[in-house]
Amino acid sequence: MLVFVYLCSMKVCVGLSGGVDSSVAALLLKQQGYDVFAMFMQNWHDTEGTLHGDCEWEEDRLVAEMVAKKIGIPFHFVDLSDEYRRRVVDYMFSEYEQGRTPNPDVLCNREIKFDAFLDAALKLGADMVATGHYCRKAEFTDADGKTVYRIFEGTDPGKDQSYFLCQLNQEQLSRALFPIGHLLKKEVRQIAADAALPSATKKDSQGICFVGKVDLPEFLKQKLKSVQGNIVEVYPDFYTDNPHYKFQQETLSSLTVGGVQANLVTGYISEDKCTDTLSSNHYDPARIAALDDETLERLATPYRYDSIKFITETYRSGRKHVKKTRFKANPWGKIIGTHDGAQFFTIGQRHGLNVGGHDDSLFVIATDIENNVVYAGEGHTHPGLSRSCLKISGSQIHWIRPDLTMQNGEVRRYRVRIRYRQPLQDAWLIQRPAGLFILFDEPQRGITPGQFAVWYAPDDEMLGSGVIEN
Repeated sequence: MLVFVYLCSMKVCVGLSGGVDSSVAALLLKQQGYDVFAMFMQNWHDTEGTLHGDCEWEEDRLVAEMVAKKIGIPFHFVDLSDEYRRRVVDYMFSEYEQGRTPNPDVLCNREIKFDAFLDAALKLGADMVATGHYCRKAEFTDADGKTVYRIFEGTDPGKDQSYFLCQLNQEQLSRALFPIGHLLKKEVRQIAADAALPSATKKDSQGICFVGKVDLPEFLKQKLKSVQGNIVEVYPDFYTDNPHYKFQQETLSSLTVGGVQANLVTGYISEDKCTDTLSSNHYDPARIAALDDETLERLATPYRYDSIKFITETYRSGRKHVKKTRFKANPWGKIIGTHDGAQFFTIGQRHGLNVGGHDDSLFVIATDIENNVVYAGEGHTHPGLSRSCLKISGSQIHWIRPDLTMQNGEVRRYRVRIRYRQPLQDAWLIQRPAGLFILFDEPQRGITPGQFAVWYAPDDEMLGSGVIEN
């Protein structure tokens, strides 16, 4: 029997942000008899690249102080901006520079809220740290008498925030409380309104954790140089005779039950919409287990587009036959515009290309940082937007439940998401010496290096995560 437990009669530090969620978390803990105090952390000073008026920390601190006074709990302030810059922001700049897309919110929870902030809270006498995350915690005692901590999705399917906590470890979870994880957002709002909390009607924060809503390219330009490069549209014909696409098609089809041809294109449009395409593949786990490491590596390798070359030709134009130069037509693609730096774009991105003249939306399908090229494809069903397999290198595999760590050669069935708010996707996890491979039943749109893949058990327990390598 699963029991969710919150122990009373202990000192708890609530990370009070000024938002309604952390405010209600503090209120509920106080009502439950905990010895509660609040601490507001400042993690960012700069305003360059931020959109004025969004998530300004001065206003947040004022609201947090008012909430603490209303509830009747002590209020503390801590400046963690140096830690945040070094452990989150510098990492973010480094990843973008390499053409990868990091998730600073995941890093903020692992490195700041449940590390630097936790340390500051413990120095003030706290036994536990509580946050306003929509997730649930439970625990059990194993056969050796050791306590094992578990983390589950929040009850509200539209607000579940477990994804952002996917890098926490057992020690961090042992000190964590999530008082509102069993509530719906509307219930949290109502509790805040009934208690007349100053944050009751405050809008949810947006943008980068503790930085706020930003113009990302402008924010990144603080450290990353703008260098103009080409945007190349890749035509679907590119894949017709492409060896890697053919390999994907043949290999994945060989894994399906009954040997039916595997579908390589997702039906995904948005988190709540999909095409009429029946895109799920039914793979045989025995055939998956029999794959050699080289084949798995190739399945997890993205398409490359550097074979699309553009050759110039000279022609004469107009009555005076003026000599001009143009690119020869290429059946695989076309240069359709320019950009200010490939490092400012991410896989699956739709906005920011600023290229017109298409019937359907354009999406970024790849970036070449070395040559400063952004590759784009038209439409949700463009072949380059979908992939079925990804890899997490061995050093980046993180098990929240170390007791469930997979062994080399093992294949397991889990549900996986590769971005926040994405509905959980059925997938096979394959552990090999080189790392962990994830093969999805349905091809996934916008698998992005640097982001986190997170896997869950059927009962909604989050078990582990890892940084997508490629």
